[in-house]
Amino acid sequence: MKKILVTGGSGYIGSHTIVDLIQNGYDVVSIDNLSRSNPQIMERVEKITGKKIKHYQVDLCNYDETFAVFQENPDIAGIIHFAAYKAVGESVEKPLMYFENNLISLINLLKCVSEFKTPYFVFSSSCTVYGSPDSIPVTEETIPKPAESPYGYTKQMGEQILSETYKSLDGSAILLRYFNPAGAHPSGLIGELPIGRPQNLVPAITQTAIGKLPDMKVHGDDYDTRDGSCIRDYIHVCDLAHAHTLALNYLVDKRNLSHCEVFNLGTGEGITVLEAIKAFEKVSGRKLNYDIGPRRPGDVVAIYANNDKAKTFLGWEPKMKLEDMMRTAWQWELNVQKDEALFSNQPTDLN
Repeated sequence: MKKILVTGGSGYIGSHTIVDLIQNGYDVVSIDNLSRSNPQIMERVEKITGKKIKHYQVDLCNYDETFAVFQENPDIAGIIHFAAYKAVGESVEKPLMYFENNLISLINLLKCVSEFKTPYFVFSSSCTVYGSPDSIPVTEETIPKPAESPYGYTKQMGEQILSETYKSLDGSAILLRYFNPAGAHPSGLIGELPIGRPQNLVPAITQTAIGKLPDMKVHGDDYDTRDGSCIRDYIHVCDLAHAHTLALNYLVDKRNLSHCEVFNLGTGEGITVLEAIKAFEKVSGRKLNYDIGPRRPGDVVAIYANNDKAKTFLGWEPKMKLEDMMRTAWQWELNVQKDEALFSNQPTDLN
């Protein structure tokens, strides 16, 4: 049973990935400074898995604290690195905060990797590395354009740091460029729990439908798309989580073809914002109160994935459809409303 360190383990994708790792025979250690996640999420992960998770409330930008985790767990065989700030709009407003947090945390981790000879590293990258591509769907060979936001630049730089570092390390890394995670665990125990006003589409939809938000804005309806709204590739968070387990298996089994490989993770289907809203209205039976606002700085017009490489080499196949994403996200929102305790420990802003 190999021990895997998951950073950002209490976050949205991190928590679902811990569940998938444990269900597939891995032992997990979690790090999260809880600045943007809820401490009760780990308890819910333990309820789903029936396993006690060793968790450290550590800021990865503090090297000494990070090093101490490795000292206590010298047998860590792999790292899945999620911990990062991720709000595109906020990154435009506070670029230095994003560069400092997202890059120093990665560098500190890699210093520990070098010191403790940790062989496997899976990096949570993003389709934002492609910028505004000339054609879609994008493949792993698509040449990235300038990023549209400081957040996107931190992912581009993170990938470059890993690629260059692993030329000299005795180990291997995978960069997972994924698209727009959505939905929640079928148990209804964990899901996306944004701080403040949601930055992502699906929690904005569900919070508007349940009445936490009076309405929601569609950021632009004048793009050159089939209904004027932006196109994205939405992927169920459980499908995304399983891809991380498969990526680790790929490295552990020595099937990787180079020291640092890239995989797209998306469904391969482009969905407009307005189509996503209609899918939610269908599964929930609720009419959503939304209006059209101006374009949002940092938004790409359209992007979706070609996922052939992940299917071929990782054996990964997304199983959940858009309606599954909306259905599980809505059930999670209903469950959160019932659980007032979950809100009592929830951070209230992004700072």
